[in-house]
Amino acid sequence: MTEKVADYVLARLREWGVEQVFGYPGDGINGLLAAWGRADNEPRFVQSRHEEMSAFEAVGYAKFSGRLGVCTATSGPGAIHLLNGLYDAKLDHVPVVALVGQTHRSAMGGSYQQEVDLHSLFKDVASDFLETVTVPEQLPNVLDRAIRTAYARRAPTAVIIPADVQELDYSPPTHEFKMVPSSLDRSGWSAVPSAGAVERAADVLNAGEKVAVLVGQGAAGARAEVERIAELLGAGVAKALLGLDVLSDELPFVTGSVGLLGTRPSYDMMRDCDTLLTIGSSFPYTQFLPEFGKVRAVQIDLDPHMIGMRYPYEVNLVGDARETLLRLMPLLRPKEDRAWQEGIVAQVRRWHEVMRRRAELTADPINPEYVAHCLDPLLPGDAILTCDSGSVANWYARHLRMRGQMRGSLSGTLATMGSGVPYAIGAKFAQPNRPVVALVGDGAMQMNGMSELITAAKYRHAWDDPRLVIGVWNNHDLNQVTWEMRAMSGAPQFLPSQQIPDVQYARFAESLGLTGIRVEKPEYVEQAWRDALNADGPAVVEFLTDPDVPPIPPHATWEQMEATVESIVKGDSDRTGMVRQGLKAKVQEMLPHRPHRKKSEG
Repeated sequence: MTEKVADYVLARLREWGVEQVFGYPGDGINGLLAAWGRADNEPRFVQSRHEEMSAFEAVGYAKFSGRLGVCTATSGPGAIHLLNGLYDAKLDHVPVVALVGQTHRSAMGGSYQQEVDLHSLFKDVASDFLETVTVPEQLPNVLDRAIRTAYARRAPTAVIIPADVQELDYSPPTHEFKMVPSSLDRSGWSAVPSAGAVERAADVLNAGEKVAVLVGQGAAGARAEVERIAELLGAGVAKALLGLDVLSDELPFVTGSVGLLGTRPSYDMMRDCDTLLTIGSSFPYTQFLPEFGKVRAVQIDLDPHMIGMRYPYEVNLVGDARETLLRLMPLLRPKEDRAWQEGIVAQVRRWHEVMRRRAELTADPINPEYVAHCLDPLLPGDAILTCDSGSVANWYARHLRMRGQMRGSLSGTLATMGSGVPYAIGAKFAQPNRPVVALVGDGAMQMNGMSELITAAKYRHAWDDPRLVIGVWNNHDLNQVTWEMRAMSGAPQFLPSQQIPDVQYARFAESLGLTGIRVEKPEYVEQAWRDALNADGPAVVEFLTDPDVPPIPPHATWEQMEATVESIVKGDSDRTGMVRQGLKAKVQEMLPHRPHRKKSEG
C-alpha cells in the first residue's frame, strides 16, 4: 500500500520518540485519523473532551516528562480551541508542537466551511515556527524544524496540513533545485558563558556578605549545584512558583516561594540582602526583588533573549544553569561568617510555625489552609503536583513542601484557569508509574475539570500507578477575583459574578466509576486525603471551605501575622474582624511598592 502524507507524519513522530498525541477528532484531520488506524494507534492518540484540554495535556506532559508535547486538532473551531493551551506553553517556555488540519486547498479563499486564516490565528502563539504543508515534498523538513525549534526555543510551534494534502501519496524531497531535505538526529548540547564573564560573576558573589539566591524552572537540572552554591555562599534560596520543585524544602535555608504568593522569609531575604544571584528565572514582580541600586546582582539564564530582565544585573551569564554553576563554583570562596544564613534558617522555622497555626484556625465550615496543611505530610516522595489558578495557588505555594523527587507546576505566567486537571492527566501519561495530585478550585473545576474527569476515567487503566487525586476547594465563590475586587476597589463580593453553584463533584466522580469523597467537617479532612491516595484509581475529594479566609500578604510584619493568629485562637476576634484584617493586608499587597525596612519589624 502506498504511504500517504498522514502515514509519514505519524512515522516521523515515532522516529522522534513521540509516544502520545493529545487531540480531538474532526474531518479536518480525517487523513491523520485514518493513518492512526493503520498504525495501530502509535503514537497513542489521547482523546480529550475539548481541544483546549488537548493543548493543556500536551503542556503537562512536556513539563513533567522533559520531552516534546504534541497536540492535534481539526480545522476552524478545533484550531481556535488550541490557542489558550498553546499560549500557556509559550509563556511558560514549554516545547509543544500542534498539528492542525485545514480545509482542502481547492476551497481556500472561497469562504468555505471552517475556513479560517490559520497563519494569522497562530502567528503570535507559534511565532518561533509556523508553516503550512502544501506538497508532500515539504515533509520531513517542516515537521523536523517544528520539533527542533520547539525543543531549542522551548516554545510552541505549529504545522498546518490541509485535509487533502494528508491523503496525498508521500514522496520525499529529491536531490534537485528548490528541494529541502532534512535529517533526524538531534544531539545534546549545552551553552556556557565565557570564562571572563564567570570570573566577574565570582568576584561579585565573593564580595557579598548577605547573599540571596532566586531560582526558577531553568535551574531544574542543577539541583545539586544550586544546593552546593548556597552552602558555599552561606545564602538563602527563594523559589519562583515555576521553580518550587527545583530544591527540597527540607533544606533549612530554602525560604520557599517569593512574590504575591510568597513567604515572609523570602520577602525579608530580598529586602535585606546585599547580593542577588538569579538562576533560571524571569520572575516578573520587581517590587519583591531588592531595591534598585541597593545590591550587586548576577543572573544565569540559558536564553539570551531573557537575560538581563527584571533587575539591573551587574553580570549576565548566558548558559545552561548546571554547566555554568560547575564553572562558577571553583572560583567561589566559602563564607566563614554564617550569621546571615542562620538568621534565614530561624525565620523559615518561624514561618512554618505561623503557617501551622493559621491552618489550625477554626473556619466555616473548613479552613482552606488546613486542607493543604493536612495533605503535605501525606504526599509520597515521588508525587507530582499540579495546581490551578485562583486562591488555591496560595495554599499550594505556602503549605506544600517539596521533598525527595516530588515535582510540581501550574500555569505560572499565563495564570489561566482550568489547567490543573488536564495538566494532571498529561502528567500521568508522562510518568504513569507515579502518583499525581491536582489542587483545584471549584470555579476551575466547573470550567474544565469536570469534563476531563471523563478523560481520566477513560484512560485510568493505561497508567501503572492508578493514583490520580483531584482535590477540590469548594467554597461556591470565584475566590481569587473576589479578594482582588475587594483589594483594588474596596468592593464587597459581587454575587452575580462571583457566586457559583454548589456542584456535587464527588457524586459526579462516582457516576463515572471513580472514587468520590465529600468532606464537610474539618475532623474528616486528613482521612479523606488518605482514602483518596489509597484509592485503586482516580479519586475526587472535595472540601467545603470557607471563602472568607484571606491569603496573608508576604510583607505583613511578623507581629501582624502572629497577632492575627493569637486573636483568633483566643476568640478575641469575630469572623468579620478576621476578614477585615485580611482585607486590609490584601489591599496593601496589591498596591505598588518595594520591599523596605521598618523599624517595628525588628
